Amino acid sequence: MILLSLLLAAGQITPVQPIVKGTGLPPAVMTEEAGVMVPIDALFAALAARDGQAILAQVRSDGGATVAEEKPDGTRSVRRTSWPEFAASIKPGPERYAERLTDPAVDIDGDIAMVWSPYVFTIDGKVSHCGTDHFDMVREAGRWKIANLTWSKRTTGCAN
Repeated sequence: MILLSLLLAAGQITPVQPIVKGTGLPPAVMTEEAGVMVPIDALFAALAARDGQAILAQVRSDGGATVAEEKPDGTRSVRRTSWPEFAASIKPGPERYAERLTDPAVDIDGDIAMVWSPYVFTIDGKVSHCGTDHFDMVREAGRWKIANLTWSKRTTGCAN
């Protein structure tokens, strides 16, 4: 008890990280899965901002995007684009884009990862289409990047 009193009187500091100012919460611990999601979340933010250059900052230049689309009339198509082509297709406009993953599964093995999730894409808050996103991720120099994105796209069976 005397030792405790002496330590308290000497201003002993506990080995706990300080609470982040203004949050009332301890600092968040970044899990490896959360780290994989960082460039995906940034890609969605860039898509919402309609900023093709910000999209390119999250991807490996040698990768690309592939969409397997099912149209309302039942016809199907598969289209692949390079990341520069994909980014160039994102044009400024008044509509508000938002893509939301509904149940992401993240699998990691060393410096590769895969994220698979159903998604819903809205324009101005209304469901435009949905499907499943599949992200191939690689970690280079400690930073996760999107190598490839493949998604299915349909306009039926979508829930907001």
